[in-house]
Amino acid sequence: MPDSDRKYRRRWLTLAVLGLSLLIVGLDNTILNVALPSLQREFNASASALQWMVDSYVLVFAGMLLTMGALGDRFGRARALTLGLLAFGGASAVAAFSTSEFQLIAARAVMGVGGALIMPATLSIITDVFPREERGRAIAIWAAIAGLGIGVGPMVGGVLLENFWWGSVFLVNVPIVILAVVAGFFLVPNSKDPAKRSLDLVGAVLSTASISALVYGIIEAPGRGWLDGLVDFAIVGSVVLGVVFLLWERRHDTPMLPLSFFRNPRFSLGAVAISLSFFALFGVIFAYTQYLQFVLGYSALGAGIRTAPMAVGMALGAGFSHKVVARFGATRAVSGAMLLLATVLVSMTWWSTTTGFWFVGGALALAAFFMGNVMAPSTDSVMGAVPLAKAGVGSAMNDVARMVGGALGVAVLGSAINSTYSAGMASAVSGLPAPAASAARDSVGAATQIAASLPGTTGDALVHAAGTAFVDAMGIALLVGAGIVAIGAVLVAKFLPAVHRKEVGERIAALEQATCIES
Repeated sequence: MPDSDRKYRRRWLTLAVLGLSLLIVGLDNTILNVALPSLQREFNASASALQWMVDSYVLVFAGMLLTMGALGDRFGRARALTLGLLAFGGASAVAAFSTSEFQLIAARAVMGVGGALIMPATLSIITDVFPREERGRAIAIWAAIAGLGIGVGPMVGGVLLENFWWGSVFLVNVPIVILAVVAGFFLVPNSKDPAKRSLDLVGAVLSTASISALVYGIIEAPGRGWLDGLVDFAIVGSVVLGVVFLLWERRHDTPMLPLSFFRNPRFSLGAVAISLSFFALFGVIFAYTQYLQFVLGYSALGAGIRTAPMAVGMALGAGFSHKVVARFGATRAVSGAMLLLATVLVSMTWWSTTTGFWFVGGALALAAFFMGNVMAPSTDSVMGAVPLAKAGVGSAMNDVARMVGGALGVAVLGSAINSTYSAGMASAVSGLPAPAASAARDSVGAATQIAASLPGTTGDALVHAAGTAFVDAMGIALLVGAGIVAIGAVLVAKFLPAVHRKEVGERIAALEQATCIES
């Protein structure tokens, strides 16, 4: 049997292996959030250090995606997938046995390199093995698995933390990696760009540096102040590096990211929709796990189990999205889902220190459902706008939009929460010793720990003040996220074409042919 025939006959088995590989990437995006309280106690980490445990992975992942997607196109996507899995699994084992917060942050960064190899490879291989008429359904399944991993992460983390030590949230990746590597050897075909192009290493360095500088400045701003010299240098430097990157890509003979892709509104608006939605989603997840544990008082396991509505909602939304697109078109499907997502985020501002979980869980499930309806058709828009030879780069750009949006969501909304929370705690900690007051203002987790060592009514008052201040801060962050998603919905409604240009041509040709037959 020819290799091409075998490739297409086994495409659904190939998708299963790709889904398994993708699952650990999505899982690791959120599994750490539920472990943050344990890590704070283990390493006595500050709020900024906790954010870097999340963002070191996301930043390296996002910064390396375009380069790794180009490497997959150049040397083979199945090879890139295997190498990424091995790097991810090895770094996970190191992270599990870290002895300091800095070692853990470094291991997470290496995991980001592995993830940057895995994720674009999975989507570009799907584009290669599935014909156009099946690709929308396959991408919807891909998006459902990605969403399932994100949603299941906190739940799996909670179960592991209830029964094992904190390192188990990383060690769980190792057996999944082994299974994916072995199955991939037999079931994932290799493919690459037939034209051998040189790699744009300068573009890779510039893009990574620009993104890293931006998020570093945003994360450090609440502690240092927005007018701090280092913060301003990082943010201004990020803008300068970004402009230099665009100029370099425009002049380079073989750019890492051909800027001509952005002339296609399905590519650019699809990426915008993904980025803005993930901005809100990751920011919500970052706040939600802390809200469950520190405000509502659930254990790590209880908080993890209560993320199940997000996993279910995301998977159902992504899986259902191709039917919505078939009925209403991509433009209405994506813009409508974004508007509904923004509405649900606004409703979350009604949460309080005593809100019942049925209301909280229902809102989270709805937000995830609408998020799934944004993710799948937007991804199909991006991938349908790039040539097959550049599927790795197109996939990487789709993933860059996800990860940069997510990283900025954690950074911006996390910074907004930290700043507002700190201001709201000023009077509540005025009677505490200076070190305790500073720690209680730094994070709601530290405040609950300090409250446990105080006499009854004093400790209860501090817990109540910290919970109230956190809920108020979270409400402001949710409004910011909702506003950004709503702006994205307007842009999509105005500029995103409903179908691929190729499909438009096919429809016109079919109409002309039908007209000729009738005449």
